[in-house]
Amino acid sequence: MSKKDNNQPVDPDTTGHSWDGIEEFNNPLPKWWLWTFYATIVWGIGYTIAYPAWPLIQEATPGLLKYSTRGEVVEEIAAVEAANEDLNVQLASADLTTLPENAELHRYAVNGGRSLFAANCSQCHGSGAAGFIGYPNLLDDDWLWGGDIDTIAYTINHGIRNDQSPDSHWSEMPAFGEILEPEEIQTVVSYVQSISGQEHDADLAAAGEEIFLDQCSACHLETGMGETSLGAPNLTDAIWLYGGDPEALTETITYSRFGVMPAWGLRLSEAEVNALAAYVHQLGGGQ
Repeated sequence: MSKKDNNQPVDPDTTGHSWDGIEEFNNPLPKWWLWTFYATIVWGIGYTIAYPAWPLIQEATPGLLKYSTRGEVVEEIAAVEAANEDLNVQLASADLTTLPENAELHRYAVNGGRSLFAANCSQCHGSGAAGFIGYPNLLDDDWLWGGDIDTIAYTINHGIRNDQSPDSHWSEMPAFGEILEPEEIQTVVSYVQSISGQEHDADLAAAGEEIFLDQCSACHLETGMGETSLGAPNLTDAIWLYGGDPEALTETITYSRFGVMPAWGLRLSEAEVNALAAYVHQLGGGQ
């Protein structure tokens, strides 16, 4: 009988798990791994004590160090505002019509206005300011309330048809569906198509001209070119805020339109309003 070889490796204990006769060894984890794991637990506890961590009902625990990334951002913004204070003071009181003559201030206004536009205006007018249906394109020369830089600043400051500023632009188109018969509205649609250079029914347009002069010319003028002081659009070009096809024109005349713009002067400083006006005006539209 041979002696037992004590040098033969001995299998470790098993966990008791077995799959198709295959058992799982209960090998201990390496000590370095365990101590690293314990260290991360201690570090995590220390972190939650020192820094904001645990969410409560209204806010997170502040931590012993009172650290806040939001506080860092506030400090950085304050530092930038302090550095630009002189430029902001100049911009707030600047004559916008002569702003391009001051190259540094104009560049500062346009760059600041670009950021303000992206944050506050692009949701309606688009990132490129080309607008959407119901939201004006700011790149062309068709301005309902006027496109010179001072008027643009006024519009930004007070808005359009809102109840926030008593100085907002204000006008209201009647819902002619309550005034005219559907057949009469169709004649006006044909007339508007005729003066805007679209295909139209000549007989209906001739009948619609009289109704237009009687009902619409007070705001859109006899020529159909619109009255800027009333925000009445020019109906003789190919630029349409709500669409110029027969269906859109019929809906507009029947039910009217009532677009609203906020009074941004209640949210932005005078320097920021002027910066926005400078940015919008230099996009290529305006007057």
